[in-house]
Amino acid sequence: MIKDAHDLGLIIDSQVPLIRLESHEESGALELLTRVAIKKNLTLHGWSATEGLQQIGFGDLFKSEEQAQDPKEVLQCIKRNRCPGLYVLCDFHPYLEKGVVEQALHVRLLKDIALNYANVPHTLILLSHAIELPSELHRFSAYFRLSLPSEQQLVAIVREEAKCWSEKNAGKKVRTDNAVLRKLLSNLTGLSVSDARRLIRGVIFDDGAITEADLPELNKAKFQLMDMEGVLSFEYDTERFADVGGLKNLKHWLEQRREAFLSPKTSSRLARPKGLLLLGVQGGGKSLSAKAVAGLWGVPLLRLDFGVLYNKYIGETEKNLREALQLADLMAPCVLWIDEIEKGINTETNDEGVSQRILATLLTWLAERNAAVFVVATANNISRLPAELLRKGRLDEIFFVDLPGESVREDIFRIHLGKRDLSPESFDLSLLAKTAEGFSGAEIEQAVVAALYRAAAQKQLLDDAHLLEELANTYPLSVTMAEQLIAQRNWAKERAVKA
Repeated sequence: MIKDAHDLGLIIDSQVPLIRLESHEESGALELLTRVAIKKNLTLHGWSATEGLQQIGFGDLFKSEEQAQDPKEVLQCIKRNRCPGLYVLCDFHPYLEKGVVEQALHVRLLKDIALNYANVPHTLILLSHAIELPSELHRFSAYFRLSLPSEQQLVAIVREEAKCWSEKNAGKKVRTDNAVLRKLLSNLTGLSVSDARRLIRGVIFDDGAITEADLPELNKAKFQLMDMEGVLSFEYDTERFADVGGLKNLKHWLEQRREAFLSPKTSSRLARPKGLLLLGVQGGGKSLSAKAVAGLWGVPLLRLDFGVLYNKYIGETEKNLREALQLADLMAPCVLWIDEIEKGINTETNDEGVSQRILATLLTWLAERNAAVFVVATANNISRLPAELLRKGRLDEIFFVDLPGESVREDIFRIHLGKRDLSPESFDLSLLAKTAEGFSGAEIEQAVVAALYRAAAQKQLLDDAHLLEELANTYPLSVTMAEQLIAQRNWAKERAVKA
């Protein structure tokens, strides 16, 4: 709070009439303003629609003598007052929105107060969770945001909540280990003090322990607190790489970069990895791999949906993307999965330049971001992707996910039979793998599912015959889309790494 008080004091000293203070921490913001007002020997008044305009004093937040309550009246009261002071208007933003009958009058009164600052230096602080000022007031305003808690402050909050739980449970100690605690602290970045405390308390008071199993729930709660629903979705179930057949090169590549990505401070020699592009046939395991990256690194997975992103109004689509990327930065460290990216940035479509602007926004963010956001983009058709995205520096590597080889097909059968509580040793995996030549991982899984239905209908236990029959009745994509697969393989031969 000392730094915040210093920075806010500098803004007030710079004689800015209007200050936009965006925060969900209203009580903390009022405490900060009280401290600044005392230091600068200024009278501080507060207004809300429920309490009216009152002087903020010591002890109780507001003194009892009530003054103006109507938004128009409070601004007129401030305008008439000839004694300089600080005025904090809590949740005043609805009275500045278009469509409000007296919006123009409220804007004019604020502008009058700002223009008269040289004669009567009133400083108005508009305090709310989000504030959008009309354009005519922008030049009179400054923006201020409460700083987020540091790692040391988060550690102190964890200790305070652990002590509280211990006192209520006969002195028992909260169970955790250093590795999990580091992940917890990392995943709490971007939250306010009160939100971080609430999530920490929820984790500890649940069972008196901070474990790896608590992290997905904590990340989901953080996502919900930040109002990210919409173009970004939170993927709760992230796969383990043990459940993904093959992809040895990709797994090795990710293991090498895990520490560099999760480290809070990267060295000058070792840059934090940015992301990768997965190209391959449909059903080859690209989406599963994107989920598995987040599972391997133990970070939340966010999915960017280009279908929801697009808006019919000019400029709204680009704004939606910027907001989604900003929110991903707040969730760092995390994995941002952009599925079928070619559908969102195909610059050859006739969409009045929207795709071009989307591409420009995305490229700028990829080049300039500092947050620990690892991008996993998946694509089925490389020919629709612009060259600017494919060059090194935007993403670290391009991996080609081909159809699985025979040994990998054995692993895939083993995985999907095991998931359904069937013993893989009871099946001729070698024969099944040979018969499934040309099948993708998704097609093998579907064959197992269909064979189970067949066996159940015949009131029999699943065996090799059921599986072989389903494989014989299936025409894989390698047959129906053979030309496209050959073209992809030819492109990837010299330009991508085999996953």
